[in-house]
This record gives sequence, structure tokens and C-alpha cells, in this order.
Amino acid sequence: MPGSVRIEGYAIASADGMIADASGFMPDSLKFEADQRFLSDALDRVQVVCHGRLSHEGHPESHARRRLILTRRVSDLAPDPDNRNTCLWNPAGATLEEACAAVDFAGGTLAIAGGTEVFSLFLKIGYDIFYLARAEQVRLPGGVPVFCQGRFGQSPEDVLRDAGLKPTESRWLDNELSLVKWTA
Repeated sequence: MPGSVRIEGYAIASADGMIADASGFMPDSLKFEADQRFLSDALDRVQVVCHGRLSHEGHPESHARRRLILTRRVSDLAPDPDNRNTCLWNPAGATLEEACAAVDFAGGTLAIAGGTEVFSLFLKIGYDIFYLARAEQVRLPGGVPVFCQGRFGQSPEDVLRDAGLKPTESRWLDNELSLVKWTA
């Protein structure tokens, strides 16, 4: 990629490694003010946010952020008719470099905000940092895992470790939510 690009992932998962319930949506039990504040502050510092069509941080200024939305509904790249700051991207038809150029991103930080397929795609591309928040009191049986490997019982931590990342910092965002920073 041209310029210096840093790739950071952001996920909150239940105790059983899920980012959404069986219906595919994040339940209120997995929404924490401390996590939403952490994510919002982080996204305010990045140049582009990348996520799937169902993932969205839903903050008041979300529409103003440059973003790439991964979808199979386009063959390669297409402007989002609903948001001039957004480009729809099908990785099967266009490279990451082409997608970044479509949103005028030549360097800085690219934040990956989910879902499963997007998090998994960037495992192959390579994360510089992955922030994994855990809500240990929440369980979502039959839910949607952070990474594709979660469908086969692998924990998000094991997937990150297998991808060559290491836990370097941990802290509590509040009394119910831990956060671990994984780095390459």
C-alpha cells in the first residue's frame, strides 16, 4: 500500500466469543457505555473506518467519517448513494489499495469495526493492533463469532495468537468489561 498504513481492529465479545446474537444483531446486553466511549474516541483519531454492511458504530458523527463498507452487492467498488464519505467495496473485485484510493486514503490509520467476515479478512492482510473487549458475564449461544474460526470453537484470543499477535496491555473499561490490546 502506498504511504504508511496502520490497521487497527476493534471488537467487543461475549464470554463465548460472540459479537452478535443468533439473529445477527448486537443485543443490548453487549452494549456498554465504557466500550462505546472507547470506540468513539478511537474512531475520532483514525482516517478511515472499514466494516461490513450490518456493522456501524452508530455515533452522532458516524456519517462524517470516511468509510469502506464491505459487501458482495457490488462487483468491485461503488460510491454509497446514501453517504458521500462512503465507498462500497467487494474484496473479490478490488484490492485494498484500490479501495483506499477510492476514499482518498494514502496513509494513516484504518480502523476495522466488524463483522466476522471483515475481521477475518484483515487477519490475512495483517493487523498492527487489535483491541478486544470482553463482557465475561454475557453469553450469546448460537451467536455470531468475532472471527470465522469461532464457528469451530476457537476463541478470539487463540485466533489472534495464531495470526501472530500478542497481548501487550490489559485493563478494565468498567467493572464488567475488560480490554486487551493485541499487537503484531
